[in-house]
Amino acid sequence: MITPPDRTPLPREFFDRPVLEVAPDLLGRVIVRSTPDGPITLRLTEVEAYDGPNDPGSHAYRGRTPRNEVMFGPPGHVYVYFTYGMWHCMNLVCGPEGTASGVLLRAGEIVEGAELARPRRVSARGDKELAKGPARLATALDVDRALDGTDACAPADTPLRVLTGTPVPSEQVRSGPRTGVAGDGGVHPWRFWVADDPTVSPYRAHVPRRGSR
Repeated sequence: MITPPDRTPLPREFFDRPVLEVAPDLLGRVIVRSTPDGPITLRLTEVEAYDGPNDPGSHAYRGRTPRNEVMFGPPGHVYVYFTYGMWHCMNLVCGPEGTASGVLLRAGEIVEGAELARPRRVSARGDKELAKGPARLATALDVDRALDGTDACAPADTPLRVLTGTPVPSEQVRSGPRTGVAGDGGVHPWRFWVADDPTVSPYRAHVPRRGSR
């Protein structure tokens, strides 16, 4: 259960910083997804940083498109993309407007509303797997492209907010290569996670899709 002091919304200034500062600082923070059936609350345990035009692994590396438009907007907004024709993934936009950097939310612990997340994640072998991976996290929180552009710093009536939570001490933060990123972007140690947390997803190196070059 998240205690009242931890429910203070993160201000926009939190996100208006370099993405490599924001990403590890998001660990331990809390996502609240408001649904018609009630709220689902998640504590972040794993994230990845993507540094826009400076990062070959970023969706914004080659510039602005209709798909990544939100990344170029104000910090503190939600960027949702659809991948492999099957899954949604959720990011939080960082840095000054126009920089197009963001943090992919890779994994977390459902601390409230697990009964609402379980029907969406029927293949999970337990509550620790409800949001263990970026697509699973988005599925558990009922996130899709309809939330793309949501202001996570807006007042309480917004469908998704980011709260202060309990920041993770630096000695408990680990970093390493990003999962499944190919080429020059795959070498950056820009994945951050909480040490020994059972909700963190396993690392997987990039594997080319069949038929790709």
